[in-house]
Amino acid sequence: MTIRHFLTTQDYSRSEIDELLNHAAEFKRSPEGQQLAGKAVALLFFNPSMRTRTSFELGAFQLGGHAVVLAPGKDAWPIEFEVGTVMDGETEEHIAEVAQVLSRYADLIAVRAFPKFQDWSVDREDRVLKAFARYATVPVINMETITHPCQELAHAMALREHLGDLQNKKYVLTWTYHPKPLNTAVANSALLIATKLGMDVTLLCPSPDFVLDERYMAYGEENARQNGGSLQVSHNIEEAYRGADVVYAKSWGALPFFGRWEGEKAIREASKHFIVDEAKMALTNNALFSHCLPLRRNVKATDAVMDSPACIAIDEAENRLHVQKAVMVALIGQR
Repeated sequence: MTIRHFLTTQDYSRSEIDELLNHAAEFKRSPEGQQLAGKAVALLFFNPSMRTRTSFELGAFQLGGHAVVLAPGKDAWPIEFEVGTVMDGETEEHIAEVAQVLSRYADLIAVRAFPKFQDWSVDREDRVLKAFARYATVPVINMETITHPCQELAHAMALREHLGDLQNKKYVLTWTYHPKPLNTAVANSALLIATKLGMDVTLLCPSPDFVLDERYMAYGEENARQNGGSLQVSHNIEEAYRGADVVYAKSWGALPFFGRWEGEKAIREASKHFIVDEAKMALTNNALFSHCLPLRRNVKATDAVMDSPACIAIDEAENRLHVQKAVMVALIGQR
């Protein structure tokens, strides 16, 4: 039998995404149930987490399931992912055994593993996540690697709650300053879900160096064609913000400088004016503002924007709980 994973929303059709969002809305209205009764979920965190860990643990609990949290290299053995390697270093066991053993214990495995930030040609292969999917005999969920599909669903759910039909709404995905380069995962995912839902998407960033990986740009263009939306890139702040219905902020590293961040520093330091503030939001069509969190106030967005009625970041964060229930139930639950 073919196992259905949740690694990226690109593996799911528009109708399947709509179905997951509808089920998430049902869980928001009625949070508790027994759809995961007797089910166990293994959550592996190679990187820190607050919202993701909390929402998955509580989501499983509220539906009658049980979550086990592991941090490989800390409270679990370090894992080797290379095939054919001689394991005479720090790693203690191979992913081939880890994934198979966990599959005997748990009904679902969820993985959070950020890029190493050394070589994008390697990181873009998403080796850790794909290795779990290769060796596991149960479904695998992506809790953020080089994409963040659970955040996508929570974001889309919040937008629907506030705007209703999202077709051809103007959506601005804006880069913002951060003192250090960050993962492109949320930006990749925002681009994917907004285009999949038929929105008119503008990727706003300081220069062509900050345009996302060609794979995700191509997916975005394909999604836009299939769903009646559009995708464009802009480096003009006023032009991008003008008439926007949604502003979604995120900082990410420039791929040409991946692994050599000092080369990016001058561009980054000269682009602090990309902060989301009241003046920029005033150019929009009374746009909603959101961010995946955590957010550095008065660096990425001002206090005034974060504390305004237009900010739906908390709604989006809450929706992580509901969409993850929907995904877990879709993969292993009893309806």
